[in-house]
Amino acid sequence: MKKDVNIDWSQLGFGYIKTDLRYISIWKDGKWDEGKLVEDNNITISEASTALHYGQQCFEGMKAYRTKNGDIQLFRPDQNAKRLNNSCKRILMPEIPEEKFIHACKQVIKANEAYVPPYGTGATLYLRPFVIGIGDNLGVRPAPEYMFCVFCSPVGPYFKGGMSPVNFVITQYDRAAPYGTGAAKVGGNYAGSLLPNSIAKSKGFADCIYLDPATHTKIEEVGAANFFGITHDDKFVTPISPSILPSITKYSLMHIAKHYLGLEVEERDVFIDKLDEFKEAGACGTAAVISPIGGIEYNNKLHVFYSETEVGPITQKLYDTLCGIQFGDIEGPEGWIVKVD
Repeated sequence: MKKDVNIDWSQLGFGYIKTDLRYISIWKDGKWDEGKLVEDNNITISEASTALHYGQQCFEGMKAYRTKNGDIQLFRPDQNAKRLNNSCKRILMPEIPEEKFIHACKQVIKANEAYVPPYGTGATLYLRPFVIGIGDNLGVRPAPEYMFCVFCSPVGPYFKGGMSPVNFVITQYDRAAPYGTGAAKVGGNYAGSLLPNSIAKSKGFADCIYLDPATHTKIEEVGAANFFGITHDDKFVTPISPSILPSITKYSLMHIAKHYLGLEVEERDVFIDKLDEFKEAGACGTAAVISPIGGIEYNNKLHVFYSETEVGPITQKLYDTLCGIQFGDIEGPEGWIVKVD
């Protein structure tokens, strides 16, 4: 009998809804156990866990999509597995075998299939895999044990307006140090962003934009997303820096821009005082997909790109193509789509 979860899919925001089951696996004595699905959405760990005191933890964000014929599919989960393992390596946590990672995600999706939103609603099932250091420990050192978990929640758009332009403001705060953990998806990066995000929102902006920490002259990230711009001669440009989180959405858009839309693609420095080279701009990531940037405020002046109210045509094509692949309406490159069966 199919479960009825009684959710108004059209009204979903980006928030937590408890689902039925989640996956937990423990690393101890040098290896991961088989893992299991559990009902309880609370976890019990030692008060001395490194995750609590020294920030030894990382996470991923990914989505499951319902296609027109009712199938469920994942988008490039192997890339999430690789990025999680790169984060683990950066803070000395054991890696998750890619097969184990994808199998865990599939188990969670199948166990919570009723929560995968219907095709056409624009909503998706968001998955949050994470790894934390646990066990009794007091000194600054790697944990004696680790926990790998995957939970899920149905979500709507990350920004309230969905696919409509929003404005951002440059912050003087730094997101990451030049040789720090900016390229790893660790919680500390996000903890540090809460204050500048709050300040930006208090001024009426969707979020803030971080410049490079060394010179404060180049765009690095847009809140918790990656930046891209479309030049007047139709080049897709995105910043390059060792401090930027390598967004799977961004690299997918780079491929789509080149091979589906026929644009030139450049990964290079984007100087904050040269915004007028772009006719369109956007922020991209798993949660937001694409948020068109209406304008960026810098030195008390708002630079407007295509429009503060309308989405630029190339940004719209990028969004439509990416979502078309994710929801199964457009054929993606080989290996991008993994069916959940």
